[in-house]
Amino acid sequence: MALSTAEVETDESVHSTFASRYVRTTLPRFKMAEHSIPKEAAYQIINDELMLDGNPRLNLASFVTTWMEPECDKLIMSSINKNYVDMDEYPNRCVNMIARLFNAPLGDSEAAMGVGTVGSSEAIMLAGLAFKRKWQNKRRAAGLPTDSPNIVTGANVQVCWEKFARYFEVELKEVKLREGYYVMDPAKAVEMVDENTICVAAILGSTLNGEFEDVKTLNDLLAEKNKETGWDTPIHVDAASGGFIAPFLYPELEWDFRLPLVKSINVSGHKYGLVYAGIGWVIWRNKEDLPDELIFHINYLGADQPTFTLNFSKGSSQVIAQYYQLIRLGLEGYRHVMENCMENMRVLKEGLEKTGRIEIVSKDVGVPLVAFSLKDNSSHDEFEIADLLRRYGWIVPAYTMPADAQHVTVLRVVIREDFSRTLAERLVNDIQKVLHDLDMLPSKMKAKMEMAGEDADRTLFGSKKTEMETQREVTTLWKKFVMERKNKSSGVC
Repeated sequence: MALSTAEVETDESVHSTFASRYVRTTLPRFKMAEHSIPKEAAYQIINDELMLDGNPRLNLASFVTTWMEPECDKLIMSSINKNYVDMDEYPNRCVNMIARLFNAPLGDSEAAMGVGTVGSSEAIMLAGLAFKRKWQNKRRAAGLPTDSPNIVTGANVQVCWEKFARYFEVELKEVKLREGYYVMDPAKAVEMVDENTICVAAILGSTLNGEFEDVKTLNDLLAEKNKETGWDTPIHVDAASGGFIAPFLYPELEWDFRLPLVKSINVSGHKYGLVYAGIGWVIWRNKEDLPDELIFHINYLGADQPTFTLNFSKGSSQVIAQYYQLIRLGLEGYRHVMENCMENMRVLKEGLEKTGRIEIVSKDVGVPLVAFSLKDNSSHDEFEIADLLRRYGWIVPAYTMPADAQHVTVLRVVIREDFSRTLAERLVNDIQKVLHDLDMLPSKMKAKMEMAGEDADRTLFGSKKTEMETQREVTTLWKKFVMERKNKSSGVC
């Protein structure tokens, strides 16, 4: 009996994505593919790559919100296709709520002056442009040159201030730091002010150690100098991190529009405003502090609409999310969240202090974070701790302080809303394990000395290593010891 065979064409759509050819075909990374692929395959390929990213909730380097309530997630998804420029009501509501939170001098029915931005970087650009234009207008009216504006800040400012200075041709005059004092000294800042200073920028929540700068003292000293010189140098408060903390934890602290020289404030909604990444705000004291010539009026979207932003179209979902948090939590809810963050910060701080090997660099008053250094880093340093903590899933940054405290290295743990007491206690345990592991390893200094001996031998033959080559070999040697130690301690299952 003859057997017949029939060729069957298989529809790949009926197979599992992992049974298809798409998971064994290399897709182009830097150009578009010639042919389409099924949506299931595209999703699975990207989803698999995303699995390699670090867990956002264990990324303790970031101030950015990583958790929101499911109800807000639903609102975000339902508004993800809406353009920010098509919205009037919700941004205005948020601006007015935040302005009153910052004690703007507004009447009961008076509208606040402010805009929503992608984040504090854009907010600072806009505030800086307003200061520069006001300074230029006043100088031109007096027949004075306008070619050398400057801003006075501390050396601890975030990089967005350097971007503003470079992009918009403004000199950045930085007050240097010193060991033990990692924020701008208000007295030194005022000394640096001259007739070309468009504003002094104070930080409410330093990125380096979370500390609040003394805006009240800065205001008082600058007011005296303005009176003596006839200038009217204003203050901008960069409250990216602290703007949603100080009103709830330190309501008596004077840092905002209660101080007469504070003309504008920026705040990041995606930090302690408790919204996912992509939203910031800048608020002006009153309309006179934002020159009208910077505001554009458009009507081709259906009605007259004033706009002052660096970009035009952007998603509206983060604005909706901010509005949700403001009405959902209210003053009471935000206060409870910030109190929880501070309590978990204290748990972590006390746990680190109990090791006897950690020196706390951050302050008790400020952003809920713990910045710390090793008391003795002669054998092993903070960068090694950060490196080994990744074995446990933690992303903890290590960095050196700015000028003139470059010799100080710190680690920083940001306490966000979703960082619980359990996680704080677990992190302390893992840091203790890392410290124990480092004690079992040779120091980098010892490895460097061994490499130096080999380098001396090579010098005899005229082939001395460069400093970069030496550093690479030291790092390679040290990592080799780490892996050997790790392998010895690993069991087989």
